[in-house]
Amino acid sequence: MTILVLGATGFIGQEIVLSLQAAGHQTIGLGRNIRQVKARFPQAVFPRAHWQARDLTSLRDSASWLPLLDTVTAVINCAGALQDGLRDDLAVQTEAMLALQAAANRLPTKPLIVQISAPENLAAAGTRFIETKLEADRALKTSGLPHVILRPTVVVGRNAYGGTALLRAIASCPGILPLVDSDARLNAVHVSDVAKAVVDAVEGRLVDGSDLVVAGQPTRTLKEMARIYRGWLGLPEAPIVNIPTLLTRPLSWLADLAGRLGWRSPLRSTATRISGIGVAPAADAPTLWAPDPILRLSSEPAAAQDLWFARLYLLKPLMIVTLSLFWIASGVVPLFDPIQTSLRFGSSLPPTPALVVTIFTSLLDIALGLAVLVQPSARRALQGMILVPLSYLVGGTLIEPTLWLDPLGPLVKVFPSILLAVATLAVLEER
Repeated sequence: MTILVLGATGFIGQEIVLSLQAAGHQTIGLGRNIRQVKARFPQAVFPRAHWQARDLTSLRDSASWLPLLDTVTAVINCAGALQDGLRDDLAVQTEAMLALQAAANRLPTKPLIVQISAPENLAAAGTRFIETKLEADRALKTSGLPHVILRPTVVVGRNAYGGTALLRAIASCPGILPLVDSDARLNAVHVSDVAKAVVDAVEGRLVDGSDLVVAGQPTRTLKEMARIYRGWLGLPEAPIVNIPTLLTRPLSWLADLAGRLGWRSPLRSTATRISGIGVAPAADAPTLWAPDPILRLSSEPAAAQDLWFARLYLLKPLMIVTLSLFWIASGVVPLFDPIQTSLRFGSSLPPTPALVVTIFTSLLDIALGLAVLVQPSARRALQGMILVPLSYLVGGTLIEPTLWLDPLGPLVKVFPSILLAVATLAVLEER
């Protein structure tokens, strides 16, 4: 079979592609940025894996879908967004799926649609994420298309992204386990079991029209999961510190703001509202039970890089904000008195050129400090934060070499800022 996988570059999507490949199927993986995933799935090793760079925001009408569906037997939708932001539009979760269903109904042979959704009882959280998912599910059920809806609980695996990455980060905190709603129920399922359910659906082992929660046994509390992850990371036991929900609201507000700038933080209000009610199958929900995901995770012992990731996860936003404030401040302060600042060039540069250089470099510093806060421009901003200080070092050495002897060390202080930019660039990738 030839199977189209939407959201194929994500945590769940890549595992589904791997499982479909292992089962002998051709796959066409759709994603916004396929550069890295193509490198991870070389044609020599995965000759049946093909990739297309497409954004679901460009697929809101059936005509756009028809060329993609021309040769496929099934479509797996594991694309999704948690909350509206610079890079995400929740309306697409409904609009693109309705367009896909309309296009599939125009084909002489209708493809199977496998929808990766969310447990219906999470609607109690009152989030647009669940609303848009459920709207697409309802439309699929009445579309007349062959379909299977799978509703995994919290998906875990050796890799981590979003909420599971945050849980690892919390588990790695020195000396304590700071948790909100520590007694909330948290059911987890291993990503490979989700992928197995998809293969079963594609190969007809799940009945057409099935609507199943995919869950692992048993359901634990959040604090139990945090302790398990702490042990997996090789860290000693630590006491639980319960954080009042009220204190997390400023963090959620900041995380929502970061989302508007393109950062997909697991601390956004949608995630905190869902975690507050707990994630577990409803008692009456048809459920496909999988083995305990912790047993599978325990068979893959954590290594040093897992601990590094966990500890750097919460440091990364602090590194970005620190760099932003440092560069904005370094640009704003000279502008309070640019003429006085330009005198630091001494006799090496005439007054007018010195003033022009002072104003230009100050504005450049501010621009870099603002650009690093916006996810799509962060990489180039960090590269600028490496190259621009190096140019300052060279220019300062040539124009006014005595700056090296300045008691305040304006040139010497450049090196720590360069090193912090290099470190932030090294951990910038999200997937």
